[in-house]
Amino acid sequence: MARSEFSAWCLMIGSAMLGTLTTVLLSGCQPPVPLGTATLVAAANETVVADVDTSKSDVSASADVEEFIDPSKVIESGEEWPQWGGTRVRNNVPNAKNLPESWNIGKFDRRSGEWDGSKAENVRWFSSLGSQTYGNPVVAGGQVYVGTNNGNGYLKRYPNNVDLGCLLAFDQKDGSFLWQHSSEKLITGRVHDWPLQGICCAPLVEGERLWFVTSRGEVRCLDTKGFHDGEDDGPVKNEAARVADLQNSGEGSDYEDSLSALNRGELTDALKKVLADAGSEAEGNVEIKTLAENKSWTADGKFGGVQRTLAIKQLGPRISIFKNLGVEDKQDADVIWVFNMMQELGVSQHNMCSCSVTSYGDLLFVNTSNGLDESHINLPAPTAPSFICMNKNTGEVLWTDQSPGTNILHGQWSSPSIEVLGGVPQVLFCGGDGWLYSFKADGGKDGKGELLWKFDCNPKESKWILGGEGTRNNLIATPVAYDGLVYVAVGQDPEHGEGEGHLWCIDPTKRGDVSPQLAVKMEGNSREPIAHKRIQAVEPELGETAVDNPNSAVVWHYSLADQNDDGEIDFEEEMHRSCGTVAIKDDLLYIADFSGLVHCLDAKGNDDGTPIVHFTYDMFAQSWGSPLIADGKVYIGDEDGDVCVFELGAENNEPIEEINMGTSVYSTPVAADETIFISTKDKLFAIGIPR
Repeated sequence: MARSEFSAWCLMIGSAMLGTLTTVLLSGCQPPVPLGTATLVAAANETVVADVDTSKSDVSASADVEEFIDPSKVIESGEEWPQWGGTRVRNNVPNAKNLPESWNIGKFDRRSGEWDGSKAENVRWFSSLGSQTYGNPVVAGGQVYVGTNNGNGYLKRYPNNVDLGCLLAFDQKDGSFLWQHSSEKLITGRVHDWPLQGICCAPLVEGERLWFVTSRGEVRCLDTKGFHDGEDDGPVKNEAARVADLQNSGEGSDYEDSLSALNRGELTDALKKVLADAGSEAEGNVEIKTLAENKSWTADGKFGGVQRTLAIKQLGPRISIFKNLGVEDKQDADVIWVFNMMQELGVSQHNMCSCSVTSYGDLLFVNTSNGLDESHINLPAPTAPSFICMNKNTGEVLWTDQSPGTNILHGQWSSPSIEVLGGVPQVLFCGGDGWLYSFKADGGKDGKGELLWKFDCNPKESKWILGGEGTRNNLIATPVAYDGLVYVAVGQDPEHGEGEGHLWCIDPTKRGDVSPQLAVKMEGNSREPIAHKRIQAVEPELGETAVDNPNSAVVWHYSLADQNDDGEIDFEEEMHRSCGTVAIKDDLLYIADFSGLVHCLDAKGNDDGTPIVHFTYDMFAQSWGSPLIADGKVYIGDEDGDVCVFELGAENNEPIEEINMGTSVYSTPVAADETIFISTKDKLFAIGIPR
């Protein structure tokens, strides 16, 4: 992917209407109709259904759910990895066994895509993804899920020249394609939904339910079995879906002839062709009814072997055909509920919405991705929440938070983590202002969460400058909880390039503002606190200064470390900006930065707050992902497509293998059931020793 095409790190078919379906599902049309948690518009007859039965969405009672997703049990088992980081603590260290330290993916012909597997080694299977993939694999219930774009075109009704955000489900045994959730692009374009980026987050899976955030700013709950179980589950039923379009190309008369034919109750050959190309070939007699001349029709008949009623609309420069999804549509996702954050909460995401959600009992926590507009200066939705807590069974919003306020630097694409810290369940939210916030992980009170502490992850004199030229940073990584402490690194949109970075180890038992320093203004002999400012917290020329915070929660901080004691700081002795999340095993912490350095540190640090750096290793290529620690080895990929494999250990400062995957590895390797799963730019590989 050209880096210029990716302006954010990462980085619809939402209506249940058919009879009155408007330009919702099209480029150049209105946003989707919101689906509330207790009401929806019925697809067939536009009637409002109240008191929706959400029992099918309930995995089990809260206590049982918490038992099911106990992080220590998930990690110890090594059989599944059901969310980003495996568990809500986000530490990518599964107890997976018998993992290979080397493999060979064979060769792929660049033009035909044909695979020469004659020299392949330890590849169980591979599956094609889109043309650009940033989503991390999730493994649960015998299935593997990956977020990508539509470059492969698994669905006939969406050929690969149609830009979508796609969540794909594959069979874990052989990689066979099961179903796809398709998110059409928002009409507002790249400011909200950047072209070709697809779904950049990872889903959360519990039992037969899956939750994820679409690029369109929706939180969606899906049935993991799709329609393969023969049921259309949940409040959302008969979801409207695009089948095909006949464009007004301005050449010939197919478009005008088709409008006239529809008014006469007929389908033209041109309409029959687009239906057949989409896998919905018209068979036998089709009854056309005109609802509004030259505007709206229904078509009753057999299409693609299924008896259906299709809706046909004249929408701008095209004739569009829609169907209701049902049990016959095995390759499509079965949606349980939808919550549209743009419509319901007024969120305006920057470039895309991307958050790998997590849960605590029945609570679902989501970063809304609220951010700046295309000017990179204006915040179009300053009162919209940045962080929300929902009921995962119904999609009801329990509380919201706007802590970053108007100080959002760019976008907000991080993901929350949860752990019981100091005896209190805490949910950690990376704000778009560069602060890490901790809230009590409960249902809140009066629509608000309880803030426990907040931590400024940037030096007070650091400055935000457009395009990444400054020293103030976002939080793109996900915080990790380990042995009672919290770890997080700062970074920026990869398009902004390399720069000064910081890695923090934080004591989460303190309360209030636990930043390393406080911003104050000197007023005679007194120091007056300064409210947080977006661009630069402390401006010395204005008589402002930073003073040590007596309530600081810093355990240790890593930015520079003169490892060879020569009195100089070399490139390899700096922590640079990072999109990566730490992985920690046996007090050994690994993280990769955007400059391509792998850093290995002691997770506990020195008593004086300085870091203990064991080594750094230069991969000579930018790294967007995070390490996997499993089976005594450490795996980390880079933009050149290489995966470095280290033996776990402070002294093992050189990789034992460096394996090329054919295309860029922007994601993070995961492991489950004696298998490593790696999504490259365009493929998903399952790698394991033959059984």
